[in-house]
Amino acid sequence: MALAIISATLLLQPAMGISGAQTSFGTFEGNPVTLYTLKNKSGMTAKIMDFGATVVSISTKDRKGRFDDVALGFDTFDPYPTKSPYFGAIVGRIGNRIAKGKFTLDGKEYTLAVNNGENHLHGGKQGFDKRIWTVLTKPTAENPSITFQYVSADGEEGYPGALTVTVKYTVTPQNALKIDYAITTDARTIHNITNHTYFNLGGKSAKDILGHRLQIKATQMTPVDKGLIPTGKLRAVKGTPFDFRTPKGIGTRIGAKDEQLKFGGGYDHNFVLDGKAGSLRRAINVFEPRSGRTMEVWTTEPGVQLYTGNFLDGTLVGHGGKKYLHRGAFCLETQHYPDSINQKNFPSVVLNPGQTYKSTTIYKFGAR
Repeated sequence: MALAIISATLLLQPAMGISGAQTSFGTFEGNPVTLYTLKNKSGMTAKIMDFGATVVSISTKDRKGRFDDVALGFDTFDPYPTKSPYFGAIVGRIGNRIAKGKFTLDGKEYTLAVNNGENHLHGGKQGFDKRIWTVLTKPTAENPSITFQYVSADGEEGYPGALTVTVKYTVTPQNALKIDYAITTDARTIHNITNHTYFNLGGKSAKDILGHRLQIKATQMTPVDKGLIPTGKLRAVKGTPFDFRTPKGIGTRIGAKDEQLKFGGGYDHNFVLDGKAGSLRRAINVFEPRSGRTMEVWTTEPGVQLYTGNFLDGTLVGHGGKKYLHRGAFCLETQHYPDSINQKNFPSVVLNPGQTYKSTTIYKFGAR
């Protein structure tokens, strides 16, 4: 009886958010979807559901100590399967694009779904973002972390080999959302898993992210063609609108006459991060002047995709009834480079049986 009372208490408190709280969020294909709350002692809160191992919201303080949501998402489950542009989701088996949905591995050509013009995007028609993940460990008041696992069957979405993906989210005492990935396979295959959270550090009242000051520690980026597929070359950012080596407003040069910006409708490009891939290093700093909120991105990945909400147009209504307007958020998707399997000079995305690929990305929040 005591356990039943405790369980009922937790289910009644998702709105305020105590770490370990869980609540029914909806159903997908007849299966229940559950929303979990992770909260540290400072009050930072992340709400994450098992559908797509998706970050639904992140609440952090501004310079005056006021909490607000800095991640885009929906207040109900219904829009996620059909309307969400990957808000907060884990995307894969290959995040980003594969040219014309084709690649060759060990002499065999594989054909994937084409769901982004003539190219394959974020794992296909039903990628990892549209699957219910198994919960291995749940958050508690003492340990605000949750571990998800998904086993992608051999042949799912056209990919070879059964891939087992484990993703652990932790809200740390340092006010960070830490994401740890571990990936194994039973046959040679490819992988490029990332999280697709849309951020606006200004909170729910902010309309766009053009005033955010962004620093990306990258001296090169990977230029793309009009289909946003990398050309295979590396381009120096110096003297271009892609030079964020020192902090600059996202909107300062987003409208510049640059072919790459024209192709992306703004920023939708991979940056080659400085430092050694595989080592955890601070790669990105973001500052929102009005609220004072800051975000650091630490990662072991070799690249990051900067996307500036170019396709948001006000038709999606999210947290608190807010319309998500054009350039109303940015994404910083830590990753291997897009279309790496078709580019010999890019870091490999091939995974062999017996190997475990491990990766960490940390989004650390603060205010000044």
